[in-house]
Amino acid sequence: MAHNADGVGCSSSSSCSTKRWKYHVFVSFRGEDTQTNFTDHLYAALIRKGLKTFRDEEELERGQSIQSSLLQAIEESRSAIVVLSPSYASSTWCLDKLQKIICLKEESSLQVFPIFYEVDPSDVKKQKGSFAEAFKKHEERFTHDKMKVQGWWNALEKAATISA
Repeated sequence: MAHNADGVGCSSSSSCSTKRWKYHVFVSFRGEDTQTNFTDHLYAALIRKGLKTFRDEEELERGQSIQSSLLQAIEESRSAIVVLSPSYASSTWCLDKLQKIICLKEESSLQVFPIFYEVDPSDVKKQKGSFAEAFKKHEERFTHDKMKVQGWWNALEKAATISA
């Protein structure tokens, strides 16, 4: 497994091409924005269609290392749906997951489908509005690790241009 500059692991395309997927879909979302409405309905619809879907609170067992389990679940997924919502960028967990998703999209056959929930794609791409506010806080908090913040910024920019 290769690691990018931010330490987020990326699998090589050769190892992914022969892989058996554990999940059809990994859903990345910010719970406080979408969990009790949009994401719950999306998850239910995917399950009704017979798609094995990973969603944090449904699949993680108590006591598991959350971050490593989430990153492994992304690696074990055939596709990812990223629900970009107003407070998505305020969560470092969401940004870490997104960075892993984008990395795997670029280095393997992971299919990525962004959904812009109550946000404009240009706000995501250009870090405007709530995204600008979140990144200002991240830059203040991670002054010692500007590469981490830049990696998140790049992942959001790339996610915003998928299917453009």
